[in-house]
Amino acid sequence: MSQDSTETTMQSYYAARAAEYDRIYDKPERQDDLRAIRRWLPPLLAGTRVLEIACGTGYWTQFIAPVAEAVVALDAAPETLRIAESRVGPNVELVVGDAYDPPTVPGRFGSAFAGFWFSHVPRRRQREFLAGLDRVLAPGARVVLLDNLYVEGSSLPITEQDDEGNTYQTRHLADGSTHRVLKNFPSQAELHGLVAGLGEHAALERFDYYWAFHYVAAGGH
Repeated sequence: MSQDSTETTMQSYYAARAAEYDRIYDKPERQDDLRAIRRWLPPLLAGTRVLEIACGTGYWTQFIAPVAEAVVALDAAPETLRIAESRVGPNVELVVGDAYDPPTVPGRFGSAFAGFWFSHVPRRRQREFLAGLDRVLAPGARVVLLDNLYVEGSSLPITEQDDEGNTYQTRHLADGSTHRVLKNFPSQAELHGLVAGLGEHAALERFDYYWAFHYVAAGGH
């Protein structure tokens, strides 16, 4: 499957999944992690103009917005943004857009957050995505990537791997449809290598079911 068709398939999947997206946060074994992340994340972005990539239904936006100066929350699926509208306040602008070509603001963004997006970026485009993000960030901006660890028995199994090392899951929706979904699980070494020259002070936080990688962006490259 080509790069373009893979990404089109992802957009179609999340559009179809919009109404049931937040069920992923209901897993009992993940509740302690989610409470810890909800405490940990907002202070990292407080007081800044935040660019949120792939905001989906606004689950994480609702925790970031109260402490942010402003949030531009971007997603490719209008269906999920319609759900997000009910969760966010006046300092949030919801934008249908392309994660690889993010919008800018005067003076650039002071921070960026991508929750459960990076695992859906094809390996060949990971550096491209981070470089595109860097271009709209102010020097010294904080970048936070949050995503899933692979945990046997909690995560869906990997059902396929392609020639470039991308891994895939087979997912089923309530409407009976089945979807082949790109889902990568990068290593700590891979994450550090990807931000070389784009940021510094990079660190990986590990929870039981999630990872969070954060760094200070060079900005404007």
